[in-house]
Amino acid sequence: MATENLKRKNEITDKKLSQRNIVLDPFGYFIIKIDQINKKIIIEHYLNNIDNKGIALDPLTNKPIQCDKENRRQYNKIFEGNTAKEIGILITEKNNNLISKFDHALYLGRELQKAEECLLRNYDYIQD
Repeated sequence: MATENLKRKNEITDKKLSQRNIVLDPFGYFIIKIDQINKKIIIEHYLNNIDNKGIALDPLTNKPIQCDKENRRQYNKIFEGNTAKEIGILITEKNNNLISKFDHALYLGRELQKAEECLLRNYDYIQD
């Protein structure tokens, strides 16, 4: 019972925090995927520009980036690894110009850990 109450309380807190205003990282963003067949975490880094309204713009077209599967953008860099820690080290110690904001780094750490857990348990992974 206590565990269920804590779980519910954490879900409410997470939902509330997910609704806050965020400032996008001018160094770009990441798309995280998992490959269950090869047991790999794959992370793609994409460049963007941020306008004065905080909207991410495609650096080639200077137009807002759309969440559109038909208009696939080319990633800037791609990384593969077996664990969240391995990927984290690749993107922070070997390529230190991909993240400029602490909240972005913390978010990536959480998402990479979630991706690793999904990989280990054979679950689908959906990036928040």
